[in-house]
Amino acid sequence: MTNHIKSDDAKREIQLIQEGFEVGGYVANTQISTAVYLAKALDKPILVEGPPGVGKTELAKATAAHLGRELIRLQCYEGLDEAKALYEWKYGKQLLYTQVLKDKLADLMEGTNGITEAMVRLHEFDDTFFSPEFLEPRPLLKALQVPDGGVLLVDEIDKSDNEFEAFLLEILSDFQVSIPEIGTIKADVKPVVFLTSNNTREVGDALKRRCLHLYISFPDQKLEMKIINKRVPGVPESLLDQLVAFVQELRTKTIKKLPAVSETIDWARALMLLHTDELDEDLVRNTLNLLLKFEDDIESVENEIPGMIRRARGES
Repeated sequence: MTNHIKSDDAKREIQLIQEGFEVGGYVANTQISTAVYLAKALDKPILVEGPPGVGKTELAKATAAHLGRELIRLQCYEGLDEAKALYEWKYGKQLLYTQVLKDKLADLMEGTNGITEAMVRLHEFDDTFFSPEFLEPRPLLKALQVPDGGVLLVDEIDKSDNEFEAFLLEILSDFQVSIPEIGTIKADVKPVVFLTSNNTREVGDALKRRCLHLYISFPDQKLEMKIINKRVPGVPESLLDQLVAFVQELRTKTIKKLPAVSETIDWARALMLLHTDELDEDLVRNTLNLLLKFEDDIESVENEIPGMIRRARGES
């Protein structure tokens, strides 16, 4: 009986996450909301993989909004290092402080007898140069310092180097960092962590083991219609059905870049601006560049457009 009650509680929490996301404009399936629930319950990061434009980054934003927490984003790129991700010293401020000390040097040395005593007095100011006042926290350190834990988004981890991935793994293991001049800084409340990957390279096994894994694929027609309806209110039902059906078939073609959900949203907005109620050949040809980003892709499907429009309309 007790296990049944706990199971019902978990299902209710998952449902509340899903409903909260939808209120904020993010339409998630049960698999996504379950992953977010488990990440919070288990204090584990989520590695979110999938093609570009399916809502991986938006999931972290939706979670931050739903929980009412601060979103801290680290955009990864080749060559990203510890200094840019963790912390730097405010060298300009340190230099200014050095100039102030220089101007006040005579006053500071007043009453000292000899070089040794003067050096001892100067050393009293050493720690000031490397105090929290001169520390510039970057995203990883900021995430450890947010009082309620916040939401940390490490975006496109696959674009970073293996060395940075190993460093990140160390941070995520303990949610603490040691700064030699200051000491250890540890998160009072662990942040909810999302790592996204477009699979441009394989993420290491060690990092995958540390994370819950979530793959977001292109949505089916029913879910995509629900997403468009939420993100672009007011699309006529017949047009909504047609445009999503057209995009769904477009994704079955052999092209360089399949249209993402974000591009379906852009296309829906464009069609609304053009005050159309249904797809026609001229309209599709004139706006196809919103869905397909390569001219070769546009040319490869051009002859199929009439048939695709008929099928989208449900015509034989």
